[in-house]
Amino acid sequence: MGQLDGKVALVTGAASGIGEATAELFAAEGAAVAAVDIDGDGAAAVAGRIGGLPIEGDMGDSAAVDAAFATAEEHLGGIDVAFLNAGVAIAVADPAALTDEEYERIRRVNLDGVVYGLRAASRAMRRRGGGAIVATSSLAGLIPFPPDFIYDATKHAVVGLVRSVAPTLEPLGIRVNAVNPSMTDTRILTDDVKKLFAEIGFPLMPPSQIAEAVLGLVTSGVSGECWVCQVGRDAEPYEFHGVPGPRGEAEGRTPPTGT
Repeated sequence: MGQLDGKVALVTGAASGIGEATAELFAAEGAAVAAVDIDGDGAAAVAGRIGGLPIEGDMGDSAAVDAAFATAEEHLGGIDVAFLNAGVAIAVADPAALTDEEYERIRRVNLDGVVYGLRAASRAMRRRGGGAIVATSSLAGLIPFPPDFIYDATKHAVVGLVRSVAPTLEPLGIRVNAVNPSMTDTRILTDDVKKLFAEIGFPLMPPSQIAEAVLGLVTSGVSGECWVCQVGRDAEPYEFHGVPGPRGEAEGRTPPTGT
């Protein structure tokens, strides 16, 4: 008996790295897996190994995201788990050097793709009666990352998105969390960066370690959490600290959160 027996999971960015490792783990745990990637051949190769459904799609395009979820529902019967993992980096540190094209490229995948995926998953999971959504952020979503400030901004946005939407979806039986990996051995790191890490003796995490954390989030029952993954440590929820409260006449009062 696997932990995901009878479940249907959709994984974006499934052709390599963390997405590939997670698709494989989900399948090993009994899930029927839709492997989604802009690299159609890569998605087909992963799906072929795990007996899953390959779907080619650009996760920065809202219509493509909706179509991917619709295809998975049609062929697999529904969506119980969505891992919104597709992401890119641009390695631009100087804001004066940032081009419109670079900004558009990273924003549309790292942030828009998560927003579109969250929307599509929440619609599908309402029809299913609940489910679990995990988005890939990064350790850079919790701390400054000067080598790629826009990457850092998009990953901070994913953290805020997950924490803000979780209370809305939890009463519907839909849990939303983020996984925040440190440096992981994936295609997002260039060969030069990997070589540098090897030279200084700093190990990169295998994608399988992040996949285990994603499975933990899917099966844990928690919502609104961000699990940090680092070398030599078990995945653990990041402890957010509250901001100072108001003073004067407003002291002890809670600002309204809605209308």
